[in-house]
Amino acid sequence: MFSAKAVLFDLDGTLLDTVLDLHAAANGMLRDLGRPEVVIEDIRAYVGRGIPNLVKRILAGNLEAADDPAPPPDAALASFKRHYAVVNGLASKPFPGVMDGLKALKAMGLPLGIITNKAVAFTGPLLERTGLASFMSVAVSGDQLPRAKPDPMPVIWACGRLGVSPADTVLIGDSINDFKAGRAAGCKVFLVPYGYNEGQDVRGLECDAIVATIQAAANLITTA
Repeated sequence: MFSAKAVLFDLDGTLLDTVLDLHAAANGMLRDLGRPEVVIEDIRAYVGRGIPNLVKRILAGNLEAADDPAPPPDAALASFKRHYAVVNGLASKPFPGVMDGLKALKAMGLPLGIITNKAVAFTGPLLERTGLASFMSVAVSGDQLPRAKPDPMPVIWACGRLGVSPADTVLIGDSINDFKAGRAAGCKVFLVPYGYNEGQDVRGLECDAIVATIQAAANLITTA
């Protein structure tokens, strides 16, 4: 069992399966640009570092494009955002065990929060449309602070908003970015094996627990 005073979550790939909406927006952008559409498996592999990096990966056709510091073309990014604003949350749904897990953690009196690299403009609407907003006491988006995950800044900032120490916080995510951010902040880190991991199996990371579902994570957490 792990004692905690708060629990923070990654969003895409941890709480929500958002790939259908992202895939729709990606293909809308590619149609606008006169380029061939991509398959959903590509989008699932490319998710993880925010929309600008997702767009760069889609256009380049590889994961490594996110390492290029140059921003994506303005026209492509604007097109993606325009399409995503329409479809955001329409096909997204919680993974199995998420709602029961959130209910269990709230019943324990634990404050909950979101740490995502998704932009502010899309985070709030997505949480509302999928029924997660009412569970969350704080949500930190990728463009809200000077640095985003894998930097620990948003994790530390969220802990401050909740009035808890990172050492008393569990962060639950699905990728090495979540692992790095949580570890650097001083949190306990749980990882789910089913999310968007950018091609790296999280079971090889030295986290505190691999949990099959959010409900399973709740079973490992105590407030004592």
